[in-house]
Amino acid sequence: MNFDEFTGELQHRLELAGTGETVRAIRATLSTLGQRLPEGNAEDLATSLPMEVKWYLTGAVHEHGQRFDWQEFVQHVSEIEETDPAEAAYHARVVVDLVETLVPESDFQQLRDSLPESEDEENWRKLFEVVDAGGWSEAQEAQTGGGPQPETTSREDGENSG
Repeated sequence: MNFDEFTGELQHRLELAGTGETVRAIRATLSTLGQRLPEGNAEDLATSLPMEVKWYLTGAVHEHGQRFDWQEFVQHVSEIEETDPAEAAYHARVVVDLVETLVPESDFQQLRDSLPESEDEENWRKLFEVVDAGGWSEAQEAQTGGGPQPETTSREDGENSG
């Protein structure tokens, strides 16, 4: 998959009006994720992604391995993307779901292993909710009408809880 296909697929899944908004969602999610991951893990994850997308995980990051929790991640993504935290959390989940379809299973598992999935503030499991639900699909889009859905417990998690 090349950069145009990657951004086009995400623009479709997120129902964003323009490529600029889509690239901002990708950049916000992956550069913030790259800051959280150890450098080697970020490089492994980036290897199978389009070159322009790979850069957000690696080249755009000045300091890898930073320690911050899910709430801080969502806040960073929200600020970069210039959207509310619930929307930023949703976009991050969909971006990560597309990444999961492109990278080797071992690299995606390494990503999950780098992010604690517990029931407390650090709970990164929320990032993987779309992946864990079976991934995004045309069937889900048709059933839900696609795009951002009305606020639900899992969408609000990015804004209200840890």
